[in-house]
Amino acid sequence: MMRSMFAGVSGLRNHQTRMDVIGNNIANVNTVGYKTSRVTFQDALSQTLRGATAPQNNRGGINPQQVGLGVSLSSIDVLHTPGNLQTTGVNTDLALQGNGFFILGDGAQRYYTRAGNFSMETSGELVYSNGLQLQGWMADNSGNINTNGQIQGITLPINSTIDPKATAEMTLTGNLNSAVAAGDSFVRNVEIYDSLGNSHVLEITFTKTADNEWDYTVTPDTGSTLTSGDTGTITFDPANGHLNSGGPINLNFNPGGGAAGGQGIAIDISTITQQQADESTIAYEQNGYEMGYLDSFKIDSAGTVIGVFTNGLTKNIAQIAVANFANPAGLEKMGETMFRVSSNSGTAQINPSGVGGSGGITPGTLEMSNVDLSQEFTDMIVTQRGFQANSRIITTSDEMLQELVNLKR
Repeated sequence: MMRSMFAGVSGLRNHQTRMDVIGNNIANVNTVGYKTSRVTFQDALSQTLRGATAPQNNRGGINPQQVGLGVSLSSIDVLHTPGNLQTTGVNTDLALQGNGFFILGDGAQRYYTRAGNFSMETSGELVYSNGLQLQGWMADNSGNINTNGQIQGITLPINSTIDPKATAEMTLTGNLNSAVAAGDSFVRNVEIYDSLGNSHVLEITFTKTADNEWDYTVTPDTGSTLTSGDTGTITFDPANGHLNSGGPINLNFNPGGGAAGGQGIAIDISTITQQQADESTIAYEQNGYEMGYLDSFKIDSAGTVIGVFTNGLTKNIAQIAVANFANPAGLEKMGETMFRVSSNSGTAQINPSGVGGSGGITPGTLEMSNVDLSQEFTDMIVTQRGFQANSRIITTSDEMLQELVNLKR
């Protein structure tokens, strides 16, 4: 048989493989997080008919004579170029901009993906479309996250609460009208919280007793008492109306109703002024709050899962982990747009997003396939013509063999 026929067969076989890869790329043109593949060829073994000879005895050298035996696959490469981002508005949809992969786990095996179409199960687990759990670091009860620890499946603490906090500090800001007559009063009600998260109202009354001098009285609501700090006098500098003396106000509050007594509340009044104005006005801030239930969550660009509670507070719940590889093209495809480590990919370097070369996370978006249809259709035409040309090698070789057979009639 003729060598050219077997060369043509190898060309058909390998162009068919290239067509298979192109077809798979086009089929996944809308697959979230899909990375396109390409095929490269190399020539196969060459048969040496005559070896090379060196120049000698005033005669030049002779090049080798070799006949190639066809084509073989050089590589099927996965191209990890970034895909375009598509906005979805779903807070569990995530996309990586830059290097890295999301980590998925089932407790025994880890997988890696660029597809960020996650969802929350009824148990609070953040999972991939096939049920594998998104991996990261869980926060402790105070919201602190140790990214040096072992990663685990991220689970949102459904129905969790934030413990209440008793008010310990308060700041009053504003102005007392210097133009009012002695004996006039201004009343401001402020809300505070006890150790059980119950709300209480303190009535603070400022009464002008003389120029640049005011008395204050703090009155608790029904069922509560103040054992100290409920009365006092403050004075203002006549040169600028700023506080001269009398602050801070230190209260000792007994809320009743089973809450802890002896609650100390320090009220900072250093920024209150006494200047002429249309009316007196006092604003306040305090650091206590009631108990709150987990109401919703959001994910920021650093990959931090933040719980939003019914009392308006937020707390870190978890941190999403991102894996980097020295050779991402060496990862092994596992289907379902997932990869796993191979002997040529290197080990996973796990960091938070934006750290150690890891890409940043864009919440509410998905990374689309990086398949370039114009390139794929061009490759498809080239592959088709290559297949046709190799088929002509076989038919022409067959005709030559037929001529050889016809020598004997």
